[in-house]
Amino acid sequence: MPIQIRAAAVQAEPAWLHLPAGVAQTIGFIEDAGAGGAQLVAFPEVFLPGYPWWLWLNSVDWGSEFRSRYLANSMTRDGAEMAAIADAAQWAQVRVVLGFAERAGDEIYMAQAMIGPDGQVRVARKQRPTPLEREVFADGVAPSVVYHTELGRVGVLGGADHLCPDRRVDLWREQVHVAAFSGFTVYHEVGDDVVVAVNSTVAEQYAREGGVVVIAPTALVPMTGWSVVDARSPQHLLLSGGGGVARILGPDGRDLAPPLPPGKSGLLFADLVLDESGNRWTDMRVAG
Repeated sequence: MPIQIRAAAVQAEPAWLHLPAGVAQTIGFIEDAGAGGAQLVAFPEVFLPGYPWWLWLNSVDWGSEFRSRYLANSMTRDGAEMAAIADAAQWAQVRVVLGFAERAGDEIYMAQAMIGPDGQVRVARKQRPTPLEREVFADGVAPSVVYHTELGRVGVLGGADHLCPDRRVDLWREQVHVAAFSGFTVYHEVGDDVVVAVNSTVAEQYAREGGVVVIAPTALVPMTGWSVVDARSPQHLLLSGGGGVARILGPDGRDLAPPLPPGKSGLLFADLVLDESGNRWTDMRVAG
């Protein structure tokens, strides 16, 4: 008999630099995913405590203001916050893919946690953050990006890694791929349509090249109450609007469920059907 799985992708603005609120938000989405019948829910890259968008600003003063706060609001892989999230996954009986900034001593890593419905937590660190991201994040160790789970073989990559062929060596082994995006800033000269297209194009291309289902959660930016004026052009906001849209795509790169409107927070659900051989996704049905 074919195996039917319901998946959910998060499209939401993180509780930026507020770890307790972010953990509560994450648990809320896990509970909502379980209530909606999902067996798998995927979160954006570094959803906790949000992406360090100050890196894109001109003034170095922003970095000194936010760096210590970012470290303080990052999460350890074995702390109370992760334990609470794992308990929520176990209670809801949902497998969770969670992007978070992992604190280990004085270092911070871009990490992805694979949390099983039994509460087991496995963590992979991004091997090589982008040059700009290295201002905050340390290099990780390259792990396997494919997990063997009760739902099949699930692969996970974050953001810019999708543009690096050498980090996609396990592509052929995947049945489902989580493409976790941290969202995108919108400079005053760039339109929202460009931002929405970035993560969508990358996710569609990955689905077609690998012949896999792609679950692409994304964060919404900028952060509530956090707007930055361009000092060179005071009439313009340096960061405004955007973030992208979450997608769940079939192996042909087409949507398995209509995306949520840009800027709207919520969960995107879709039903996936795996054939008996467990090789690839061969039939998809859009969630109602």
